[in-house]
Amino acid sequence: MTRTITPRLRTLVLLLLAVAGALLAGAGPASAHAALTGSDPAQGVVVDKAPTQVSLTFSEKVAMNDDSLQVLDPKGKKAQVGSPANVSGTTYAVQLKSGLAKGTYTVAYQVVSADSHPVSGAFTFSIGAPSQTVVSGVGTAANDTAVGWLYAFGRYVSYAGFIVLAGGAAFVLACWQRGSGVRALQRLVVGGWLALTAATLWLLLLRGAYTSSGKFGDVFDLDLLGQVLQTKTGAALVSRLLLLAAAALFIAVLFGAYNRREEAEEKRDLTFGLAIGGVVVAAGLAASWAMAEHASTGLQPGIAMPVDVLHLLAVAAWLGGLTALLVALYRAPADTPVETAAVHRFSRLAFGSVLALVATGTYQSWRQLGSWSAFTETRYGQLLLVKIGLVALLVGIAWISRRWTGRLADVTNTVTAARKARQSGKEGAEEHEKVRVSASKATADKDSEKNTGKGAVPGDGKRAAQLARQRAAVDTARQKRLRDADANRFGLRRSVLAEAGVAVVLLAVTTWLTQTEPGRTELEAKAATSSSSSSASSSSGTLTLDMPFDTGGTDGKGLVRVDLDPARVGGNEMHVYVQRPNGRAFDIPEVKVAFTLTAKKIGPLPVTPDHITTGHWSASSVQIPMAGDWKIAVTVRTSDIDQVTVSKNAQIG
Repeated sequence: MTRTITPRLRTLVLLLLAVAGALLAGAGPASAHAALTGSDPAQGVVVDKAPTQVSLTFSEKVAMNDDSLQVLDPKGKKAQVGSPANVSGTTYAVQLKSGLAKGTYTVAYQVVSADSHPVSGAFTFSIGAPSQTVVSGVGTAANDTAVGWLYAFGRYVSYAGFIVLAGGAAFVLACWQRGSGVRALQRLVVGGWLALTAATLWLLLLRGAYTSSGKFGDVFDLDLLGQVLQTKTGAALVSRLLLLAAAALFIAVLFGAYNRREEAEEKRDLTFGLAIGGVVVAAGLAASWAMAEHASTGLQPGIAMPVDVLHLLAVAAWLGGLTALLVALYRAPADTPVETAAVHRFSRLAFGSVLALVATGTYQSWRQLGSWSAFTETRYGQLLLVKIGLVALLVGIAWISRRWTGRLADVTNTVTAARKARQSGKEGAEEHEKVRVSASKATADKDSEKNTGKGAVPGDGKRAAQLARQRAAVDTARQKRLRDADANRFGLRRSVLAEAGVAVVLLAVTTWLTQTEPGRTELEAKAATSSSSSSASSSSGTLTLDMPFDTGGTDGKGLVRVDLDPARVGGNEMHVYVQRPNGRAFDIPEVKVAFTLTAKKIGPLPVTPDHITTGHWSASSVQIPMAGDWKIAVTVRTSDIDQVTVSKNAQIG
């Protein structure tokens, strides 16, 4: 629930939007999910002789095991020797057997990126000439299997459990301290703790199979579990379990000693202590996500991790508190109604949480997307737009709830009015009194018989039990009338229920978002897909080379494509195209090309192409003196001081 929009709030929102625009406009390089940016041999290439190894280059360092990189021959048999190894930076290689036959070979990889998510894929290359292959179904992502779906469900339950646990406890301490004695709220918070604990254990068991084979039979493999415990994600899950033990102690004090404490000064001191301890435990639980996922890798992790913790705490305070308020409005007994002041306090808490979410969400969006086009051109951006729409809808419903809150009558006046309304119905009141007197008389008679040692009259116990049930039914009906006596309170309950429904969907989208490849990395992967292929076209004889570049300055990232036709000894026509990561033409000041044949110590032979149009340069009669493995280097300048040289080798002639 939020406050009515004021000019000051509008100014704040516009300022945040302006900051978002500035951040998105000046995005720098970053990564989260690892992406394959190159390979040797390249994807789809046909080589004359068998290579001695296959190497893969990723956008960031990845975790591998013995089976993470496999090379399969046309018959589906392993063609590699030994285990994959890190040869330099983010490049990993596996040695091949000697004497490999001609045909098409399949390279399959399944690694774990630094943000804990499995990344997999496959491609082919050929020796001598392409051939038929029996290999199929390799490189399947683990998140597409049953284990992947179960792991995703466990993540959803863990997020929901954390939100209910942290937000419910915050609602009791900060908004409605009398709620510590309400059984329904106690069950809610304890249920959140149980859900988070069970989901954490479940994720720990599933992790090994999720990042390797994707087979459910490997869930209880102790060797895999031991490997998981040595990873960053395993350490985060174990840390979460230890913090949940501290959270259990917090819950015991909150609903035990704190609830029984009556002196105002003592309760105030205990409230302060519980608040400090609760914030520390909740922040630690939130950090168990931040330290192992998107925030821990890529751009500015030192800033991103605290921001992610704050974001999770704000979500818990808002949505978890909303859930607790909903339970209190529907399940709190009539003699312990939710005070109007408590609802107002939660309104302020929710308003502050929304502001924190806007600020932290803006930073996270910039960090994971990097450009406005990524909102529509990547799955991460599209999901983020859905999330933003749900948040806007939630804020709109919260504004309606805020209006109902402003109309709430004082609790004392509400109860008095309800009692008057109940007493105005004489028949109901008289019946209630008769039942109460009869039940009291039956109970008194029974106690008197016990005290005097006389035998019980047959049927009296049965009659007393029947009267007790009637009295309980009347009390239940009375409590319901008390809860529904204030029409404004009834309206608040309905609007809060609608908020909670949208929040459930929002949580599902958020969970899906955390498992989706960030927009930055997806665009990088698209640019790198073509750069991994540097073979000539058999039909036209044109050599096409794609090379991603980053000058390091503002707006210095893109892709340069060199077309050389017919890629033979003698005169050639060359076209150079420069594109942004989203595929649009990139207008830059200068492009230069140089050819070097290292084996013969020829070059570099400089070529300065003519600027034809935006992002397009051309040069004719580019002379290649002899056939060989030529290094083609392209120098790209995006500003007066920002430039970079990228290169690739290609067989010409």
